[in-house]
Amino acid sequence: MILYRLRCAKRHEFEAWFRDGAGYEAQAAKRAIACPECGSTKIAKAPMAPRLARGRAAAENAEAKPAPATQGAPQPGTTMVSVREARAALEALQKRIEQNCDYVGERFAEEARKIHYGEVAARDIYGETSDEDAAALADEGVEFQRIPWVRRRES
Repeated sequence: MILYRLRCAKRHEFEAWFRDGAGYEAQAAKRAIACPECGSTKIAKAPMAPRLARGRAAAENAEAKPAPATQGAPQPGTTMVSVREARAALEALQKRIEQNCDYVGERFAEEARKIHYGEVAARDIYGETSDEDAAALADEGVEFQRIPWVRRRES
């Protein structure tokens, strides 16, 4: 397992674990990694300070010192789950959204603005929007959350 420090297009930084470097590269190429803060899938590795031991004495000294509490551990408020558990949670969330919110499709940004500025009655909505429109909404202070949408499994 390898821990990478990542940065999204909005410069939010976060950490993520991968099986190996190739695993990161494959997910990044598919844009399967999303920023937990804004949902952006434009992700790149952020600079990290490597921990290098120089010689045997330095290696022994490094092993003797406890690592900081946050190093190699999930960020506070982060829950580590299996892929199966994550998928089940996302499917349940998706079902609740579909049952309780109005689908506005590609008009999401337009409808979210109307609600934000009080032009229409407040209601819960979901739909799609471009990265550019999502960034503009965030800049305007419109509250929304990007959620990875799970493809339905064929039964």
